[in-house]
Amino acid sequence: MAHKPIDPDSVVVLGVPNYSHGALTEGASRWLHLSGQVGVKPDGRTAEGPLAQCQQALANIGALLEAAGMSVDDIVHMRIFLLDRADIPALRQARGEFLGGRKIPSTLVLVSGLVDPSWKVEIEVVAAR
Repeated sequence: MAHKPIDPDSVVVLGVPNYSHGALTEGASRWLHLSGQVGVKPDGRTAEGPLAQCQQALANIGALLEAAGMSVDDIVHMRIFLLDRADIPALRQARGEFLGGRKIPSTLVLVSGLVDPSWKVEIEVVAAR
């Protein structure tokens, strides 16, 4: 199923990698809403550093998508909660690696804390197929 990016000329393009203002999904019969994923490895240890935590949170998302019979191509929205503005480059690197050339609607919110003080990022996605 294709998700068509919606970026009309009447809305400014923000110049953010892998970003689109909207995604049109028609004919979807299955929707998946994932809880926020953090940089915790399958063995329960938290990944070290912002890049590793972003990569692990996205790897967790990939595993959940696969378990649902979906893939990164089915993601229609991503919501990211990040503790430190200085970690945005690490987030963008990990997100680019995960999404490849795909552009999706997303929201990035800087927050003062997450449930575990060692967590630096939490990422939610919605997928449709």
